[in-house]
Parts: sequence; structure tokens; C-alpha cells
Amino acid sequence: LLLNICQDEFDSLPTCMNEKEAALDPDQADKRKKMKERILANMKFIGHLFLRQMLSARVIGSVIKELTLCDDADQVPEEHVIECAVELIMSVGHTLEGMPAGKHSVGQVCGRLLDLKGRKTRNGKSVYCKRIQFAIQDLLDARKAGWARKVFRGVAKTKAEIKLEQADGGEVASGQVVISGQRPEYISARSGPL
Repeated sequence: LLLNICQDEFDSLPTCMNEKEAALDPDQADKRKKMKERILANMKFIGHLFLRQMLSARVIGSVIKELTLCDDADQVPEEHVIECAVELIMSVGHTLEGMPAGKHSVGQVCGRLLDLKGRKTRNGKSVYCKRIQFAIQDLLDARKAGWARKVFRGVAKTKAEIKLEQADGGEVASGQVVISGQRPEYISARSGPL
């Protein structure tokens, strides 16, 4: 049942999100924002299903290939679809690339994303906005670094607290390095790879 609902959500992924209409109408902009948040949350959820061994590497590989239109190099996916692909790969990258079927898919999709990032329109403008280009580059950088990336989860500190940390000989915490798409330890400990 759960997998069927995820499949339905994925199948209902809109091919086009009218950004120009949304810019004119505040209600449209709000609807579009909520739809985009829901789509990205669904991608993250699909990734978590994979990490909990409820979806196979083959399924995830076909999803990311479909999102990036790997089989049709002439087509250019919409920006929100690329965002979905990046979100999904970032949530499963380490684990997926550790599997033979997944390694091939990740390599193929990352090559496609690199091509799309540099693609230009006829008038010389980039096909994607800078935000999407940077998201693709962040993904490629994370992959190159073994899926390690820095996250910032700290709370705001006063100057006095920072000075106290420095006086104690400690470093001021600037972030935490995490592995993107790593299967949780409690799942890895009880069972092997798929």
C-alpha cells in the first residue's frame, strides 16, 4: 500500500510548473510552492524507503534515470524535475553507489547532470538557473568527496560564548561532516546489503 502511494505520487509528478503564472498570481505561487515541497518530500521519502531496504537499487536507478531523461539526450528536463533527481541522489548516494547496479546508475546520471549543467540555449544563456546549477555542482562535489558534505545545525551563540570556546582551546564549531545517503547504522548492523 505504501509503495503504491509513492508510485502514484511519482507518476503524478507534473512535467511543467508554470512559474510565469505563479509570479503574477500570489495564490498560484503559494500552490506551486506547496506542490514543490510535497514533490521534494516524496523524493526524500523514496530515498528513505531505499535505505530501509524496501526498494531495490534497480528501482532507484530507473527512477533517477527517468527523472534526468538519460535515455533521451536531446530532451532537457524541467528545473523542478532536476531538483527532484538531486534530492533523491543526495539522500541515497553513498549506499546506492556501493552496490553494483547502483554504481552504474549513479555514474550515468551524474554524467547526464554534468552535461545538463553546462548546456546553453541558442542565445547563449544557460538552460538552468544558477540555483539549479549550484545544486548539481554540490551533488557532483559530494560524490567526488565520497558523499561527505558539511552541514550546519548549530544554534546561534553570543560573542561571549564563542570567546569562551576559543579560550578553552577548542575550535569554534563551523559545521559537521556527514555522509549523504548512508544507510542508518541500526539497519546496516542487522542485515547486509541487498
